[in-house]
Amino acid sequence: MKMSMREHSTPMSGFITKGKGVVLFCCLLIIFIIYSQYLKYMTSFFSVGNLTATTIGKPRVKFLLNETLNFGARPQVQTYTSWKAPIIWERMFDPNLYDQSHVQHQSSVALTVFAVGRYLDAYLNTFLISAEQHFMLALPVTYYVFTDQPEKVPNIKLAPKRNMKVMKVEKHSRWQDISMMRMKTISEAIETEIRHQFKYVFCFDVDQEFKGRFGTEALGDSVALLHAHFYKLPKDMFTYDRNPKSKAFMETGDYYYHAAIFGGSWDNVKKLADACYLSIMDDKINDVEALWHDESHLNKYFWLHKPSRLLSPEYCWDRSIGNNRDIEVTRLIWAPKNYVALRDA
Repeated sequence: MKMSMREHSTPMSGFITKGKGVVLFCCLLIIFIIYSQYLKYMTSFFSVGNLTATTIGKPRVKFLLNETLNFGARPQVQTYTSWKAPIIWERMFDPNLYDQSHVQHQSSVALTVFAVGRYLDAYLNTFLISAEQHFMLALPVTYYVFTDQPEKVPNIKLAPKRNMKVMKVEKHSRWQDISMMRMKTISEAIETEIRHQFKYVFCFDVDQEFKGRFGTEALGDSVALLHAHFYKLPKDMFTYDRNPKSKAFMETGDYYYHAAIFGGSWDNVKKLADACYLSIMDDKINDVEALWHDESHLNKYFWLHKPSRLLSPEYCWDRSIGNNRDIEVTRLIWAPKNYVALRDA
């Protein structure tokens, strides 16, 4: 009588079968442990940044911190764009996480500001002192002050790893030219010096005062600011340049951006400044001047080259605006202005 395989099996064969199962289980366990450790390492690595090579061969931090943003924290306002760029509002981010990540990867910031004519006496001291209290306090910062009166720049006390460079510029006869020609000056400063020392550049108007944290959450590859007076208005009320003869001409756009603040990695800021300057010079050749000068050209640039990060009006608020329900933290405010006295100087 034939015996089945089951009947023919011996205790030894059963032991061998069980042994193979144990070996297989141990191998799978080891693979699982190794893979878990790999995932843990990669998560810790990418949660703070991913190093990529720049054109000069030095590492630059490309942050993936957007994944930590809480886009649902502010349901009453828009927190991201149609191209998925975040719009930064209070309560969306963890300030400690951002600061620690940027410190770990040795981020540094160059801040440019122009103080020409009477603007120096009226605003520069307040701007610099308040910046020392609130701007990128976790990082090394150098203020690049462009002025026609270097001897009048206030000598304020700076914290460790904070510096100031005063650079003389020509005072143009028209304030419009001062505003527009700053793009050329910013580009030249980036090319000759800033690009070799800093990862990020932020460009500010001087007639502003910091009032709250303006920190590393604002850093990104290309950063634009939503204009406080327009962020709630329909697009047909945006004051784009409507003159088809101007290089700044726009029929429509995404948002209305405020030129009082813009920034990003040094290479992206240089691209913006170069493009705006070339457009401004083309307009001059054709005897055209954009409606809001460099701001009109900046809006055109950001329409064609979408910013990767938008700052909410919390980062530049005008207190004359009656409805401030959206503004939980005032980080920077417009200073009172007397344009007649300032611009006739």
